Amino acid sequence: MPPNKPYSFVRYKTTEESERAYVTLNGKEIVDDLGQKIILYLNFVEKAQWKELGFQALPPGLMVVEEIISSEDEKMLLESVNWTEDTENQNFQKSLKHRRVKHFGYEFHYENNNVDKNKPLPGGLPDICDSILEKWLKEGFIKHKPDQLTVNQYEPGHGIPAHIDTHSAFEDEIVSLSLGSEIVMDFKHPDGVTVPVMLPRRSLLVMTGESRYLWTHGITPRKFDTVQASKSHKGGIITSDVGDLTLSKRGIRTSFTFRKVRQTPCNCSYPLVCDSQMKETPSSFPESDKEASQLEREYVHQVYEEIAGHFSSTRHTPWPRVVEFLKALPSGSLVADIGCGNGKYLGVNKELYMIGCDRSQNLVDICRERQFEAFVCDALAVPVHSGSCDACISIAVIHHFATAARRVAAIQELVRLLRPGGKALIYVWAMEQEYNNKKSKYLRENRVSQGKKEEINSDTSVQELLVEQMPVVGNQDSACSVPSTNDFQKGGCDSRKVTDSKLPVHTNRTSFHSQDLLVPWHLKGNPGKNKLVEPFGPVGSHDPSPVFHRYYHVFCAGELEAACQTLSNVSVLQSYYDQGNWCVILQKV
Repeated sequence: MPPNKPYSFVRYKTTEESERAYVTLNGKEIVDDLGQKIILYLNFVEKAQWKELGFQALPPGLMVVEEIISSEDEKMLLESVNWTEDTENQNFQKSLKHRRVKHFGYEFHYENNNVDKNKPLPGGLPDICDSILEKWLKEGFIKHKPDQLTVNQYEPGHGIPAHIDTHSAFEDEIVSLSLGSEIVMDFKHPDGVTVPVMLPRRSLLVMTGESRYLWTHGITPRKFDTVQASKSHKGGIITSDVGDLTLSKRGIRTSFTFRKVRQTPCNCSYPLVCDSQMKETPSSFPESDKEASQLEREYVHQVYEEIAGHFSSTRHTPWPRVVEFLKALPSGSLVADIGCGNGKYLGVNKELYMIGCDRSQNLVDICRERQFEAFVCDALAVPVHSGSCDACISIAVIHHFATAARRVAAIQELVRLLRPGGKALIYVWAMEQEYNNKKSKYLRENRVSQGKKEEINSDTSVQELLVEQMPVVGNQDSACSVPSTNDFQKGGCDSRKVTDSKLPVHTNRTSFHSQDLLVPWHLKGNPGKNKLVEPFGPVGSHDPSPVFHRYYHVFCAGELEAACQTLSNVSVLQSYYDQGNWCVILQKV
């Protein structure tokens, strides 16, 4: 069973058995474990070869202790939680969207992942926990006696978003006891590597050091988990051995998470992600136009030159609303695509005269190979006569400029190119990746490749789908993909400049916590500009995957409109949100 795929492979001992299975099962309606009617579809395949290159180690500092308590103690703990008690009690159940929760010792505030250290709850931790905690201390599973407890009850299908418990709120050690049902918890490194970890029923998860401070942990909301099929394997990492995977239906799980409230600032070894040690980035950063230009050169221009081939192989499907804008323009219009990348919009409407430009020579070369009109230039100085374009588009470009003044200047340059009455469409990445209670495509695709696949065939459309949809996850054999503790402290793996830049490094496929940040790009395959890059790298490849960091300024709601409205000769015709981007259509007046 390949991870994250809606199909499995079955091998029968004889041809006759497989033929009989096909005749019996193909097209048959069955009822699944959730009581839903589904139809089975079968097909013969010539071969199904899979390579196992999954991450085979737990995050540093992570430990799973199985059968830490008896089934009698489990029953006693579960019965001790009164979910229906008087709401005047300060420890009463909070109404969270997806789960029931109670706090002891201190109330945990989910809006900021913190506690109010000056407001301990009356009663402390339940007496029933005392003997259990003392036993864990004595046996060396924990080093500090906790003073805060959060009890969560999860129904099947519910989860918790990926997060790191706030450094300044709690001490190094965070432990969680799983009761009632097993669960798979996902741990994710800032550079994108994800490790799924099975937490069996009655097991204790202990997070210390790197796993506590640097890796996010969360539970994906779903009703089934992909787990090891072999009975011998219980807790720990879910390997990518497709011959030993199956689905496990989730049950009701109750977790007892114990923490010790920190009374002094955190001085951990991960200052880039530590709220106690992170210095406030000055609002004027970069402090000058020269610094901004240098930042863009290092973290935008040079990066796109390096990743052009891989980047282009992931950018082949035009966004529908951009296509809609281009197709609505009058036949014969002259249109400039400023920051055209690999030219995916230059051929959308054959009735237009389109020219493209980009700062990357390698991306422009790809455009030319595709017989498009494109040239190299800076978006702040486009060598085209003023007032000569009927329309312009700027798709995912202006968020790469490092100051507000330079972002406005980029919009002004678009407007300069337009004739009076001409229109421009601008897209920028949004800070809000969840809008109207709906997650953007960027967040929804936070799925994990737990193993590296050998292609069953070379169907290009399948490859393109995989390239488009897979999260950017580094080759897990590469030292650069999973920096060691020292790398993150000292800036290994091309992260020296990251440290120097004072900018936070974003965790791919998660919500944004800063407007100015660096987003990792894990280079796959041959970086040559004319190579189609395999979605998982060349079969059997053990080459390191270099990690590059691109600078972004993600826009808050209203910010793009406000930038446009600083220009006197512009009218904003439309402003909208489209799949994690803020967008405007403006007109030159």
